[in-house]
Order: sequence, then C-alpha cells, then structure tokens
Amino acid sequence: MTTATSKKLDHLDWLEAESIFILREVAAEFSNPALLFSSGKDSCVVLRLAEKAFRPGKLPFPLMHIDTGHNFPEVIEFRDQRIAELGERLVVRSVEDSIKRGTVRLRKETDSRNAAQAVTLLEAIEEFKFDCLIGGARRDEEKARAKERVFSFRDEFGQWDPKNQRPELWSLYNTRLHPGENMRVFPISNWTELDVWQYIEREQIPLPQIYYAHQRQVIPRNGLLVPVTPITPPQEGETVETRTVRFRTVGDISCTCPVASEATTVADIIAETSVTEITERGATRMDDQTSEASMEKRKKEGYF
Repeated sequence: MTTATSKKLDHLDWLEAESIFILREVAAEFSNPALLFSSGKDSCVVLRLAEKAFRPGKLPFPLMHIDTGHNFPEVIEFRDQRIAELGERLVVRSVEDSIKRGTVRLRKETDSRNAAQAVTLLEAIEEFKFDCLIGGARRDEEKARAKERVFSFRDEFGQWDPKNQRPELWSLYNTRLHPGENMRVFPISNWTELDVWQYIEREQIPLPQIYYAHQRQVIPRNGLLVPVTPITPPQEGETVETRTVRFRTVGDISCTCPVASEATTVADIIAETSVTEITERGATRMDDQTSEASMEKRKKEGYF
C-alpha cells in the first residue's frame, strides 16, 4: 500500500538498486577490484552507480582504462576532466606499450587495436594483481555478451569458457577464486541501450560531446559511415562526405563508426533509440562484421 511518504519505484529505480547491490557485493567479496572506465556512456553510468553506492567516501577501487592509442581525442579529454572532477585514482595502461614490449604484434600501424586490448588488459591484471574487474557490458549489445553471467569467471589464463559458467539463482553470486583466477562483473547486464539513455537523462550524467549530433567527414563503406582520420583514410575511389552524425558507442577509431543523426539532446537520442531496430554494435562496429573477429572469440582470449 502506498503511503504519503513512500515512493513508487519505476523500472530505472529497480535497475539502479540491483546494480548498486552488485557493486557493494564486489567491494565486500574481493580484495583488489578495479572499475574499467573508458568514458563511454555505459562506463559513465556504472561510475555514477558507484558514486551512489559508496559516496560520500572515496570509491573502494581504482578506475582503469586500457588505452588503444587510437581513441577519439574528445573521449580522452573527457576522461581526464571527469577523473579530475571526482578526485579518484585512474590507472592507464597502453596497447602501445604492449607493442613496444613485443607482446602485441600488428601488421601495420593502422590495424585495429580493439582485440589487442585483451593482451594489455591481462598484463595489467597481472601487474596490479586485480582479482575482479567491473565493466559496463550489457546483454542486449551482442550475442556473446548475452551469454555472460553478471559475475563472469575467468581462469588462470584470463580466458572465458561460455560452456562452463556458474549458476546465478536469486541474486546469489559465487565469488570464490583460486590464486591467479579473475572475475569480471557487469552491474548493468540487465539494462538496455534505452535504459542507459533514460538513466543518463534522469541523472544528468555528463558524456563526451561526440555522443551528440555534429558535423564530421565520413566515407560511406559497406553500409557504415567510416570517420575520416589518419587511421581511417579514404580508399582509392571513395568519396568523402560531410554528414551530421553522432556516435552510439565509442571505441578504437579503426573500428568505430558514427550513425546519421540530428539528435542534439538526450531526449532526442531517447526518441531515436526507442524506434531503432539495429543494435549499437551492429550499426557502428567494423570489427563485428566478420565471424573471424567475433566477440565470442575475443572474449575467450581475454577481451572484456
């Protein structure tokens, strides 16, 4: 029965409560966790949830970013600004350093470094002895991510076995680890892209400006709009166009594309998202277009 002092919870309240419970479970069960922060919209939402879970104290874990070296400048600028505002600790580890060490080898400088992040990530886990990493992956993003548990176990080699996962019944999570093993935790697994944008609107969460409509030079290619950059230059015979676009997801420049959009506000994006029939990765990621670079294969190798 509703009283004058009670509040009826909407679906965002329920999702928020579940995510905060998961974050507090991580803090209680693991000795050395870290929160992956890429400045993408999902990681910005997880960061806000962490603030709600643990403020006014400091977060009980550092933030970490695996930098491919091929990030959009606006995203890195936003990352540093947001961390400075919060006064939290940020750990950055670079794919470029893995290349210099010889643990990552690419055929050429402009190759996508997206999959190579897995090597740098595993190296960072070993360096800092992290036993748990928190990330913003959601089940609605992609088929392989839909197979993940909220608490997703990784073996001593950092690998994920989709056929050998722990049951999660009644929000009871098995956090037991042996030395060298690792857990990946996804507090917003049950959220959708629309939920994320509605929460961003409700909480007034700041984001990099490339999430909103702006003019950019692009190349129509294989049904995508490839941004014109030194890493993704026009190929012979291609035409460069200036289009009004926005990014639905941010990642390595070599594989992330914007979509045509006039949405300049969060409300505009919510309206677009509510009617779209293509997932954000399906509409924007070049490296998800082939089975060889499938998400499941990359996840088995240690990708987040």
